[in-house]
Amino acid sequence: MRILFIRHGDPDYINDTLTKKGHREAKLLAERAADLNLGSCYVSPLGRAKDTAQYCLDKVGKTAQTVEWLREFPARIDLNQAVHLQKAYPTAEKENGRYVPRIVWDIVPSYWMEHGECMDRDAWRKSDLCQNSDAVEVYDRVTLEFDRFLAEHGYVREGSSYRVERECTETVTFFCHFGITCALLSHLWNMSPFSAWQYFAFAPTSVTEIVTEEREKGIACFRGLKLGDASHLYAGNEPVSVAARFCEVYSDMNSRH
Repeated sequence: MRILFIRHGDPDYINDTLTKKGHREAKLLAERAADLNLGSCYVSPLGRAKDTAQYCLDKVGKTAQTVEWLREFPARIDLNQAVHLQKAYPTAEKENGRYVPRIVWDIVPSYWMEHGECMDRDAWRKSDLCQNSDAVEVYDRVTLEFDRFLAEHGYVREGSSYRVERECTETVTFFCHFGITCALLSHLWNMSPFSAWQYFAFAPTSVTEIVTEEREKGIACFRGLKLGDASHLYAGNEPVSVAARFCEVYSDMNSRH
């Protein structure tokens, strides 16, 4: 089995669509669509993912099924109920004197470097961040749906591995988001999702390719062939967007901190 995770183009988050740059990126991605062999396509219900997918779908004459659990990883933390965790989110915004709920996984390095449980494959679930948010509940819900999807294609989760109930050589493509891609990859690879969220950065319209390997009969491993490939942007002389990234050097105040 082959799985492609394709992140949406440069986002206009306020209007849940793409920026002008994002549309250029999606058009360049579509030029590669035929070569990517997209197979069966699935898309997040959010506009920026749908708008990205449509360029590829139109190019190759396909349609995509909208899948609710592919929306951006929706776990939130309310710092009003856990003020002591503000140190993990020093840029947290306030409205009318109260913290605005925010995504749970966007934490500064100084926090997770001091809290090793965040990066532990099991202990992350008991971390202070998760105990004060719905992160575990959301993670378990989306990975359960993912496992149901894989089981329909012949791969049944048993403990930390996947039993091959029937062989599958299909390709499936998910047009989705950075956060949910990291969550699903962490589940496949039995690692903390915080490790993926903090150490990976998949650029807009980048392609991540995962394939099964069956070195032992009846057991499948999911291995990454490409992580965040943006070669279509380089080929089209389109700069890679920094969305999902932060400043390379702290003194660069023109970049996101």
